[in-house]
Amino acid sequence: MPSIENAKEKMAAALTAVSREFNTVRTGKATPALLDTVRVDAYGSKMPINQLATVSAPDASLLVVQPFDQSLLADIERAIQAADLGFNPANDGTIIRISVPPLNQERRKEYVKILHKMAEDARVSVRHARQEARDELKQKMKDREVPEDEGHRQMDEAQKLTDRYIGRIDEFLKHKEEEVMQV
Repeated sequence: MPSIENAKEKMAAALTAVSREFNTVRTGKATPALLDTVRVDAYGSKMPINQLATVSAPDASLLVVQPFDQSLLADIERAIQAADLGFNPANDGTIIRISVPPLNQERRKEYVKILHKMAEDARVSVRHARQEARDELKQKMKDREVPEDEGHRQMDEAQKLTDRYIGRIDEFLKHKEEEVMQV
């Protein structure tokens, strides 16, 4: 039954990935996860901002970035501007303050479209994992490694797994969509 277990692992990974992606989408309030996609040129490579600085949200409209190494302050500021997140960082020489403006209705709708695309990509990953499991099972049935009735039972199980994971992705999407559209 390794093909079903393998499919389950891939489906769980897709669910985790979409959850992480959803956290990078603004909801109108400041959260450190908004900067998760920012990569900073530091020490000869591109590094995630959370490996170079502490990112905190002291209130709902402000992010504070405090670098571990003060010499990276300008690089971090440039990376935030280059990330095209719509933020204007303010560098005071020791920390970077980022004011998170409230979202207007048009921008919220754009974010919802982005969320739907992320969810669809996750659904495609889940369906791809199911298809791989089905193909492997069909080959095993053809080679007579698995009895036909057991193969069909496992294919049904793969479909049930797929339905369950797609349902969870849809739940995440609904929750995040409500969060983004809240005024």
